[in-house]
Amino acid sequence: MVDFKAKLKDVPTNPGVYMMLDSAGEIIYVGKAKNLKNRLKSYFFNLSNRTAKVMAMLEHVDDFRYIICASEVDALVTENNLIKKHSPRYNILLKDDKAYPFLRVDMKQAFPKIEVVRRLKNDGAKYFGPYMQSVNVRDITDLIHTAFCVRDCNRDMAKPSRPCLNKHLGRCLAPCSGEISSEEYKAEIQKVIDFLKGNDREVERVLNEKMRKFADEENFEVALNYRNKLQVLDKIVRKQVSALPKDFNLDIFAFESNGIISAINMLVVRGGKLVGGENFTVSAADEDLASYIYQYYVNNAPLCDEVVTDGVEDMLSLEEAMCKLCPHTVRVVEPKQGVRKQLLELAHSNAYDAMVKHGTQDERKELRTVGAVRQLAELLGLKTLPNRIEGYDISHISGTDKVASMVVFEGGQPKKAHYRKFKIKTVEGNNDFACMKEVLTRRLNKLHDEDESFGSIPDLLLIDGGKGQLAYAKEAQAVTGREDIEIISLAKREEEVFLGSDPTEPVILPKDSVALQLLQRVRDESHRFAITFHRSLRSKHLSESALKNIKGVGEKTASSLIRRFGSVEQIKHKTAAELAELDGISLAKAEYILEQLGAATQAKNDGDDEE
Repeated sequence: MVDFKAKLKDVPTNPGVYMMLDSAGEIIYVGKAKNLKNRLKSYFFNLSNRTAKVMAMLEHVDDFRYIICASEVDALVTENNLIKKHSPRYNILLKDDKAYPFLRVDMKQAFPKIEVVRRLKNDGAKYFGPYMQSVNVRDITDLIHTAFCVRDCNRDMAKPSRPCLNKHLGRCLAPCSGEISSEEYKAEIQKVIDFLKGNDREVERVLNEKMRKFADEENFEVALNYRNKLQVLDKIVRKQVSALPKDFNLDIFAFESNGIISAINMLVVRGGKLVGGENFTVSAADEDLASYIYQYYVNNAPLCDEVVTDGVEDMLSLEEAMCKLCPHTVRVVEPKQGVRKQLLELAHSNAYDAMVKHGTQDERKELRTVGAVRQLAELLGLKTLPNRIEGYDISHISGTDKVASMVVFEGGQPKKAHYRKFKIKTVEGNNDFACMKEVLTRRLNKLHDEDESFGSIPDLLLIDGGKGQLAYAKEAQAVTGREDIEIISLAKREEEVFLGSDPTEPVILPKDSVALQLLQRVRDESHRFAITFHRSLRSKHLSESALKNIKGVGEKTASSLIRRFGSVEQIKHKTAAELAELDGISLAKAEYILEQLGAATQAKNDGDDEE
């Protein structure tokens, strides 16, 4: 493998493109940078900024190359070309055949028609779209041909011909007949263009007028058809985004990732209306959306006025590159407030939803469990796949009723039958560190126990806490001779992971990683289990104490009653005969115990009333 530290000394500070190569020399990732040296150094020496996918990619990086570019814009274009050429597995890749429907109107024609197309051309025609999932382009064209008298045929308008049925139905001005001038026809087409730009009033007026006309003629079937068209129009109108001008066009991009699966959401606002949205799920290390956005617009020239996103490192370079793809200016903005910020938050919600719901239910479960186990091993560099993880926590109040929990996760899922709990026996006072050492020592000494859980050898021990708890846990490993078992701790405040193999510096797992989420689940479950045991033990001790305060009731009788009935509150609801079933308790003694418990309760209530 290359000595990255030495090689980085020769990397220039120019803008450019870099390529990560695996041991076979295959390009597995292409990226761009304003400063090549700084960017490449961040990969190999800045742990805090790494995402789960980047850390996974770096496990396979054997070398890197770079190309110096004249500007950041050139770097973006070069990066796009290299991604298309090599299809690196850690890049966000946009399939070239992904094309959405647009509406095309060529005003250079004498009698233009409304065409549905999948590709944009620099031909001077007007294009509207793209139309994605939430708005059906066929609904739009149906509304157009219902409300406006424009042609939908492919006839040669240069040769006059007999009008078709649409002329007699009042659905077309029949330019094919030669009875209407190009100017008159284009006036009607202009109404269509105004509608596509966001003016719905004319369409609504025409549809209402025709519906009432046919209803008055008792042609209810046709009138119902117009009512249905009005309902379609209403659905489109209700997508109006408040506080945006009606002629405003936006494309919104958002990115979400869990470290294994990433999702991009694109929302499209045209004429001030939310006319479409699409989710794309990808498996990539790149979280700079500039590459994806540029790829998208290379295939679909930008029709928007603004691109709204918060996933682009260099807004100005992307803006400059996009302006070269179309004749008008396109702004790239990261909003801080207002309607654009709300739309971006909506796009993030859609991307997150697509990410967590990607695949079947079984695939999603596997991602959170088996996938998390694999990712944990990869990100922490563990020697063994941590199929069996045991989590430990201590619980007490000011050093009293000290207990510990041991929870078990196998294959990323809790195995509750293997949970175990401990009462601390040797530690005096408030000393969590010593408690952890005692518990781990007792547990590791039971590795050959007949108990199914204690007899199972863990792949990974997870300690709740920081370097202090981990140091005492490692002492337990040394005492028992089980230093071969990998051990880590998870500190709650910053979610820092300390490795038993090298506890000097914490590892910060990416917040988006399913590996960190798995560790958090184990830690939280061990905490819950420890607290539950502590509370039950404390409740038992309080109950025994209340019983021992009764004259004639000793420790043996109190313990016997608590074991049988659970608590003082439960005992109060029993009969004397039920208490007398226990050895050593006569009927008279049972009645006396119940009487004393009742008196104590009454005295407490009286005291509460006085307060």
